[in-house]
Amino acid sequence: MSISRDLLEKDLYKVLGVPKDATDAEIKKAYRKLAREFHPDANKGDAKAEERFKEISEANDVLSDTKRRKEYDEGRALFGNGGMRPGPGAGGTGGFNFDLGDLFGGAQGPGGTTTGQGGGFGGGLGDVFGGLFNRGGGTRVQPRRGQDIESEVTLSFTEAVDGATVPLRMSSQAPCKACSGTGDKNGTPRVCPTCVGTGQVSRGGGGGFSLTDPCVDCKGRGLIAENPCEVCHGSGRAKSSRTMQVRIPAGVTDGQRIRLRGKGAPGERGGPAGDLYVVVHVGRHPVFGRKDANLTVTVPVSFSEAALGAEIRVPTLGGPPVTLKLPAGTPNGRTLRARGKGAVRKDGTRGDLLVTVEVAVPERTEGKALDALESYREATADIDPRAELFKAAKGA
Repeated sequence: MSISRDLLEKDLYKVLGVPKDATDAEIKKAYRKLAREFHPDANKGDAKAEERFKEISEANDVLSDTKRRKEYDEGRALFGNGGMRPGPGAGGTGGFNFDLGDLFGGAQGPGGTTTGQGGGFGGGLGDVFGGLFNRGGGTRVQPRRGQDIESEVTLSFTEAVDGATVPLRMSSQAPCKACSGTGDKNGTPRVCPTCVGTGQVSRGGGGGFSLTDPCVDCKGRGLIAENPCEVCHGSGRAKSSRTMQVRIPAGVTDGQRIRLRGKGAPGERGGPAGDLYVVVHVGRHPVFGRKDANLTVTVPVSFSEAALGAEIRVPTLGGPPVTLKLPAGTPNGRTLRARGKGAVRKDGTRGDLLVTVEVAVPERTEGKALDALESYREATADIDPRAELFKAAKGA
């Protein structure tokens, strides 16, 4: 499993304000609303809003992932039942001690980010002991995974359909340049004596097993600065801003959340970088609309074109017009289809352009056109277009 004990102690459903049986759509809607309200860009200098935003992102990362949500629910149920009990072979008070690292196979990195194998603080007893001692008998400080970063980008309608490369300016925690990420202004921090460089300490959790917490003395770093750096105050991390060119794939939709692995904050002591999550907002187009992978457009036609049939030219998004055949007797509101002229799907194919016909009625009619319409009215005087309407109304 990839859920840490710290996450299991939190009610992530309560964080997002949704019930435990909430659907994926309800979770997504709640997250988007809260993320916009507490986003750091909208709450400059508000530390509480920033912390709340981190909690919201953390909850969404778990609950929006089907596998992780299942693991979280199962883990919460385990804690709710008092944990694991000693088995039949563990009599009296001499039962086995279980470390949650064996159960959940992951540890929590900075900022509440959960890491699996190869990152974070480790993944079970093997990683814990391997981090305590190397082959030479010395102490090895564990690497830490970088924080995940969330950003937003607004694309034009055309950019969302075709894809675009956009610059994103991001602020995150990175190794402090003044002390090279050591936290010590002399570059010589010492290994924390409490956790022996692992960044974690164990405590009894009841029910015959132990729990693992971040070390409070070194704040999970595994190192203590004797001479704290004046820039990062001993944390080894400092605020860093950078601009990155990010490729947004073709066919994205409004509100879609894109995950870019390894594009988040840099890791510490050789740990992997976090991930970058980009929430996409899409602007409107004055002519075209969108329905899944299909584009939509409304095209006006004359009465004679609709009645007698015609070939009409229709605009496309970013390409040459197409010609569609309008059958005789086409009613107002009928939809025609131009295949392959829509948005790009995930498999690389394109959707269609859905063309809705709208019969245009002139504001004024005069001359030969007026005479022709008068003749038409006389020729069709015995046809009542509302006859079926009244017939159906009487039978209801």
